[in-house]
Amino acid sequence: MKADREKRAMILTAEGKRESDIKTAEGEKQARILSAEGEKHAAILAAEAERQAMMLRAEGERAAKYLAAQGEARAIQKVNAAIKSQKTRSDDLAGVIVSGSAAFVTDRAEWSERTAGWMREAVHAGTPLFGICYGHQLLAHALGGQVDYNPAGRESGTVFIDLHPPAFEDPLFAALPALFAAHATHLQTVLRPPEGATVLARSEQDGCHAFRWGERAWGVQFHPEFATHHMRGYVHARAEHLRSEGRCPGTIARSVTAAPQARKLLRRFVRHARGLHAS
Repeated sequence: MKADREKRAMILTAEGKRESDIKTAEGEKQARILSAEGEKHAAILAAEAERQAMMLRAEGERAAKYLAAQGEARAIQKVNAAIKSQKTRSDDLAGVIVSGSAAFVTDRAEWSERTAGWMREAVHAGTPLFGICYGHQLLAHALGGQVDYNPAGRESGTVFIDLHPPAFEDPLFAALPALFAAHATHLQTVLRPPEGATVLARSEQDGCHAFRWGERAWGVQFHPEFATHHMRGYVHARAEHLRSEGRCPGTIARSVTAAPQARKLLRRFVRHARGLHAS
């Protein structure tokens, strides 16, 4: 920590213990802590599990590299949430980003429930927090919402996000168009947002693609850190599952398009969190 003890933002990658069906180049499944790159005052809290695939590792890595590409190199703190001895005080941070996982919130894994408790304390303390996919769901669960399998089934590929009226007055979403493309891949979703939450966006298949709780906590089901090749990679990796569900992976992959508006959200959050800290 620097002498002036500036607070840092954190990217929390809520990686779980569920074994992924994605193989590494060596044909082995393995857990890896995400890369240490990101915005100033940023920290990556990687909730890595025992056997996490390289493709899932890349979720937080993509977020960190995207933020780093937007500005100068910044200091990073990296913590493995699955290791109880590694602790991070939320009041040492300017903000938190919680990224995706192959795990399911409904499994109630010990590491996940412990992380949910940490997130709950952080947002109640006023620490800015931005949850992505699993992080979105875990934030909702931590605050009393309901997470379960989406009755509409798996959402995969480039989807269109439809903003609700409150989004146009939101610090992060106000500058976005009413309808924009984003990348998504998930089976579970937020069926009931936490009490007091404001739902900001939906897709054709998911009624809660984004919400804000209070003034400093957001969750988005889509992946703002994904580029088109990342999304196609997930479609190809889930090809057998998609076929078993009566869907065509090739058609989904070909329909993947750029999502520049969605990708801006990470930087907007970091700037907003840093602004709150500076004030």
